[in-house]
Amino acid sequence: MADNERSSLSNLLKEERRFAPPAGLAANANVTADAYEQAKADRLGFWAEQARRLTWAVEPTETLDWSNPPFAKWFKDGTLNVAYNCV
Repeated sequence: MADNERSSLSNLLKEERRFAPPAGLAANANVTADAYEQAKADRLGFWAEQARRLTWAVEPTETLDWSNPPFAKWFKDGTLNVAYNCV
């Protein structure tokens, strides 16, 4: 492989461009920039709030169980019927 090809391939690992969504798409999005700020400020609180939007058979009492790293368990004591929530 030529040096210029190797250089070109390594550049692909450093992609940092950002592409803003079209204004119309952003205006009608389900998630706004506020949601990102809320999640950044209180990650667990944000996900607990999102979980409350679902219908649970058994509501979870704990958002994240991190007692056995690196194995995280989200909403471990809750019971959810995903198909019910999809319909």
